[in-house]
Amino acid sequence: MRLATLVVFSAAMAFMTAPGAIDFVKMGWLVLGGFLVTGSANGFNQIMERDLDKLMDRTLTRPLPAARMSVTEAIIVCIVTGIAGVFILGYFMNMLSAVLGLLAILLYTVAYTPLKRKTPFAVFVGAIPGAIPPLLGWVAATGNINSVGLLLFTIQFLWQFPHFWAIAWVLDDDYKKAGFNLLPTGKRDKGSAMQAVYYTISLLPVAVMPLVFNVSGWVSMILIVAVTFYFLFQAIQLYKECSIEAARKLMYGSFFYLPVVQIAMVIDKIG
Repeated sequence: MRLATLVVFSAAMAFMTAPGAIDFVKMGWLVLGGFLVTGSANGFNQIMERDLDKLMDRTLTRPLPAARMSVTEAIIVCIVTGIAGVFILGYFMNMLSAVLGLLAILLYTVAYTPLKRKTPFAVFVGAIPGAIPPLLGWVAATGNINSVGLLLFTIQFLWQFPHFWAIAWVLDDDYKKAGFNLLPTGKRDKGSAMQAVYYTISLLPVAVMPLVFNVSGWVSMILIVAVTFYFLFQAIQLYKECSIEAARKLMYGSFFYLPVVQIAMVIDKIG
């Protein structure tokens, strides 16, 4: 639910950022469809990794490894929620929204999940479906993909690297029990930390783009730049210390960063 909430929140904020009056009924359908699509993708991921989940402390209590649900039940649930979510996006939004929802499910399950045990490049692949929600929210409201929709996609795409690598740093010992080496260099070192710094730096020029594209004003732009600098500061601290504690601070900082950026743009529109 925590992951799904963050995903759906991004879609809802992008929907509210779009020009024109906010249709809250339509947004409600977007939230429901987004929850179902996200749940389906996460469910298929857990089906595919059910034996690996038994090996990690953070996942061994999930329904499949804990034998609270059969594989058949899980498959049925994931198919039903996936179809229902895509249908809702297509029927109440538009067909492009449905295509994006289906694409997110396929990329997450067919591409990202199998790659996790093979290469750290899986993080890059996983960042694509992970960045679809804000684009989906924009498309749901406007019916098209334009420069602003792609900007919202880019912000979330770049944010995911320091966000996920901070999580991978904290949970590296647990991940390795299942054969996952998701840090850029495969271990907790300055090379992995520097990659997080690079991607956080890349958020700085992107932070001013909402103003350039008239999505936000000066006040929200200043706020976005400020929180981006703080996010960068946390990434630099991880590079300096190479500690789990610094990684944990960056992880929590990432949870704070994205909602602040998205809420700032919505407030600017409403204001």
